[in-house]
Amino acid sequence: MSSRERILGRVRRALADVPGDDTPYEEAVVRDYLREHGGRTVDETVDLLAGNLADYRALVHRCAAGELPSLIAGLLSARGARTVLVPPGLDQGWLAAAAAERVPDRPEADPHELDRVDSVVTACAVAIAETGTIVLDGGPGQGRRRITLVPDHHICVVRVPDQVVSSVPQALSRLDPARPSTWISGPSATSDIELDRVEGVHGPRTLEVVLVSGR
Repeated sequence: MSSRERILGRVRRALADVPGDDTPYEEAVVRDYLREHGGRTVDETVDLLAGNLADYRALVHRCAAGELPSLIAGLLSARGARTVLVPPGLDQGWLAAAAAERVPDRPEADPHELDRVDSVVTACAVAIAETGTIVLDGGPGQGRRRITLVPDHHICVVRVPDQVVSSVPQALSRLDPARPSTWISGPSATSDIELDRVEGVHGPRTLEVVLVSGR
């Protein structure tokens, strides 16, 4: 008997006395907790997001939709990026002013190939103000999880205010639980026992978040 079969067997035995018409878990668990801490205006929520992102050492930029291509081009140029990874479904207009070579993400691309790319530009699914977190779920313009973990420089575009929420419960209500999600709070970082912070151990050393308003 495999470990999987043993675990499933224990689950079946634990549920043996549960009536077939018992209240489903989703209904049995009371979810009347606060969905937001305090009342904030849209602008205050966006400001909170920007502040918390900065606290996590992400670089935060703001612009109007029409300024986005030139801003991204400037960020890539300042980084010295010669190549930029482009996930499927990314708005091509975002990179219209960039001089860096566009590298399309390929399912067969291995970590070594991704590591040779200088930067990656993605969209996101939602951004959480109270925790300074951006969430990717593999949707259009976001790509596979590995493309935001291997390259050393990640530029993530957040549409304001459409993709900004105050709290984690609000974010969860927007996400499909069947999709893989990546939650990012600042650049990759870890600390040793002496609290010496090291960035880039298991993700990009530099995270730049662009809060873009308008269409």
